[in-house]
Amino acid sequence: MKKYIFLFAALLAFCACGPKTTDITLPDGFTVKAELAITPEETEKGLMYRTELPEGSGMLFVFENNEQRYFWMKNTLIDLDIIFITSDLKVFSYEENVPHSYLYTPDSQVATAAGFGQYVLELPAGSVKRHKIEEGSFLEFDPL
Repeated sequence: MKKYIFLFAALLAFCACGPKTTDITLPDGFTVKAELAITPEETEKGLMYRTELPEGSGMLFVFENNEQRYFWMKNTLIDLDIIFITSDLKVFSYEENVPHSYLYTPDSQVATAAGFGQYVLELPAGSVKRHKIEEGSFLEFDPL
C-alpha cells in the first residue's frame, strides 16, 4: 500500500509541474506570460511543433551572458517576432514576422534570426508593432 501512495504522490507532483513561466512587461504596459527555456533541451526545442501562440504568451530563452545568438526556425509552425535583449533588460534588436516552416520545408529554406543578447523573447508575429517595442526600450521581468 505504501508503494501505491508514493507512486500516486509522485504522479501528482509530476502532473503539477508545468512549464516554468515568468511575467514580462512590455513598453506599453502589456504583460506577457512567457515560458522559460533554460536547459539546452528546452532551448533546442523552443516552440517547435506548436500550431498556435496566443496573444499574451511567449517564450523567453535564458542564457548565461550577452553574446551573438542564432535561431534556426526548423519545425516552428507559427510566425514569430523575435526580440534580442541584453543583460540589463534592454532591447538590442528584433526581427519581425519571422516566417514559420513546415515539417517538409527543406533545411536551406528554413528562416533564421540573429541578434545580440542574454535573453531572447519569442512572441506572436505582430507583437513588436502592437506593443511599441523598439531598439533601446526596456522590458521588465525577473532576470532569474
